[in-house]
Amino acid sequence: MFSCTKKQTIDDLSVKPNILWISAEDLSPRMAAYGDSTISTPNLDRLAREGVIFNHVYTSAGVCSPSRNAIITGRYQTSNGGHNMRTLYNTYPEQTGLPQSYNSVPPADVRLFPEYLRAVGYYTSNNVKTDYQFQAPPTVWDEVSDKADWRGRAEGQPFFSVINFTTTHESQIWARADHEMRADPAIVPLPPYYPDNEISRTDLARQYSNLSELDDQVGEVLAKLEEDGLLENTIVFFWGDHGDGLPFYKREVYRRGLHIPFIARFPNKVNAGTYDNTFINAIDFGPTMLSLAGIETPSQMQGKAFLGDFKTEKGHDYIFGARDRIDSEYDRVRSVMDGEYQYIKNYFPEKPLYMDIAYRKNMPMMQMILDLKEKGELNEDQLFWFKETKPEEELYNWREDPFQLHNIANDPAYSDKLAELRNALVKWEEETEDKGGIQEKELVSAMWNGRDSPPITANLQVYQTPDEVKLNCMTAGASIAYRKENATRWEVYTEPVDLEAGNYEAMAMRIGYEPSDTLRFSMR
Repeated sequence: MFSCTKKQTIDDLSVKPNILWISAEDLSPRMAAYGDSTISTPNLDRLAREGVIFNHVYTSAGVCSPSRNAIITGRYQTSNGGHNMRTLYNTYPEQTGLPQSYNSVPPADVRLFPEYLRAVGYYTSNNVKTDYQFQAPPTVWDEVSDKADWRGRAEGQPFFSVINFTTTHESQIWARADHEMRADPAIVPLPPYYPDNEISRTDLARQYSNLSELDDQVGEVLAKLEEDGLLENTIVFFWGDHGDGLPFYKREVYRRGLHIPFIARFPNKVNAGTYDNTFINAIDFGPTMLSLAGIETPSQMQGKAFLGDFKTEKGHDYIFGARDRIDSEYDRVRSVMDGEYQYIKNYFPEKPLYMDIAYRKNMPMMQMILDLKEKGELNEDQLFWFKETKPEEELYNWREDPFQLHNIANDPAYSDKLAELRNALVKWEEETEDKGGIQEKELVSAMWNGRDSPPITANLQVYQTPDEVKLNCMTAGASIAYRKENATRWEVYTEPVDLEAGNYEAMAMRIGYEPSDTLRFSMR
């Protein structure tokens, strides 16, 4: 029986656990395991019944790309320069003056955590979303495709497989409008900042209905795992990349924008049906997967392992979150939360809280809310989002005020808590070298070493002896990959390697840089 506390031996593949991630987009904990029975989710209920439910797991951003940048690196996106949404596809150059797109460049010692797993023998697959704010080096995944899963591995090889579902993404609220409605709009729990009308209830019901469709997909994945006889030697994790894709949830750093479901099912149902109240940030996911594989957390990672050989003694005292540019709109907001309070620092208080994001105006509820605002028909709670300016500081007791509508930052009774969280945020910004205060144009210029185009990874040098091949790249932080000619999959190079006779090719790539030229060589 596998135990998350049992010492793992890196050299023995048989004791390296298989790991499966099932990830959802734009999803708050809206399921029975977290006390919400609005919609039936039998497959997620099964995972919860047979696994461990983590109550306090949070992302470091309320939107996908910065959040995924943090998850894949085990570091805050603000430390990586990956905090602006988004860099790789469209920076809205007409408004921002930036290049149409750019790869963010984290510090040279940063590696994406699946590369460490590959280096010790894991098969890694991703299906299919990446959205890391940069192109991943070819050393990270054995396969990335809409068909990728564990079935591509060699017999007996341990795997780390990721299956990303977009079913609950913000866009699906309007894209799936013609799907069967599985939730009753009349009974959905409506927060006070939404007008209580048919449009609000229909869109919220669609979110629940999409969750039900997602649950079906989770069931299909579990059935496939069982069909392959792998359920009882695979650790299954289910999680979301940030909170709901609904108005005043997504893109926010209020607790609701960062709080996600996180369920872990262990082989043989270890600790089945239990709850874990550790405070976890999503930057902890990578270190934890490495720990489960017997790999110590790399020094450049800021996350903490919460399972496995290198589990830390305690979780986080504070959870930190950040919002920066979202599409065409600039802002800078930071948050820090403990077990009862959340402090928010607004660096541009002259700007409204609401960001005029064109994309979300596709949602009927967003259109309706803006229409009622123009007509003067929103109440005080519904207008909270639309104040012309923001306070420099916000403080909420999120347990007593779960919708975070009552700012107590100016209440003398909470001055000590305000000072504590303010100081914690300042310390965190300094210790993590938060890059949010750097103008994005200047940040890109620094990443590009002052040039007008992205840097290119240096070409490889190859040193051959009769017994082995040594590859070297002069670009600090470059990952090196090699493969036999005509092979489809790159291998991770970490040390001199003994290769059989044949023709080979190799290349190098630092994260955020253009890759090197491909080097070709032969072994006799």
